[in-house]
Amino acid sequence: MIELRTAGELDAMRAAGAVVADMLAAVRAAAAPGVRLTQLDEVARDVLAAAGATSPFLGYAPLPTTPPFPGVVCLSVNDVALHGIPTPQVLEDGDLLSVDAGATLDGWVGDSATTFPVGAPRSEDLRLVDTAQRALEAGIAAAVVGNRVGDVSAAIGAVGRAGGCGINTDQGGHGVGRSMHEPPSVPNEGRAGRGVPLRAGLVIAIEPWFLAGGSDDYRVDADGWTLRSADGSRAAHVEHTVAVTEDGPRVLTAPR
Repeated sequence: MIELRTAGELDAMRAAGAVVADMLAAVRAAAAPGVRLTQLDEVARDVLAAAGATSPFLGYAPLPTTPPFPGVVCLSVNDVALHGIPTPQVLEDGDLLSVDAGATLDGWVGDSATTFPVGAPRSEDLRLVDTAQRALEAGIAAAVVGNRVGDVSAAIGAVGRAGGCGINTDQGGHGVGRSMHEPPSVPNEGRAGRGVPLRAGLVIAIEPWFLAGGSDDYRVDADGWTLRSADGSRAAHVEHTVAVTEDGPRVLTAPR
């Protein structure tokens, strides 16, 4: 069942989203060559604790066969596109890091992600991140009353394909509310005019993740979580939790 949120509930979700924005900002500030991924996870945990929030990521296991996720953020480096585990891996100069964070505050969830270079950036990484960010902005712009989920998906996919990126729809956006993953599904490519109608009060996570090599294929590591590009090319992942309102899209995970 797809639930629509009241104005007061959207304000509560905005409070959770602000915590997520703070997590992403803190992790980005701490990320540098020589820093371990586990250290960045601790930074994110400190932000959650200070806000009185909890993590919807920690211990999450979508399937009985999936091991519980051990961190409060997903930290995906270079060819890792999604669900990177916070291991003791040390960041190196020139790495491309994607950070996916979530927070639960007063029973409401926020979910957001960002990608950025560590140390000296590569021009091709900056182009990939720019493409993903523009796709996110296009998806948000399409999240208006009267459109459908397919309009959001088509907007994202058009930007990604124009940028020569690989796009896979096995993983993508989703509804957000009392839990991290709710209906509807919001794929990163689709047909305009198709899918669930967008009504005021609907809250969705819009999250383009693109593969620089142009192939749509990926593989999952033996840990059951780490999703990598099949061709070894780098990946970018950006995301916001967005409410559809009569006044247009409201980004609930924007920085304070």
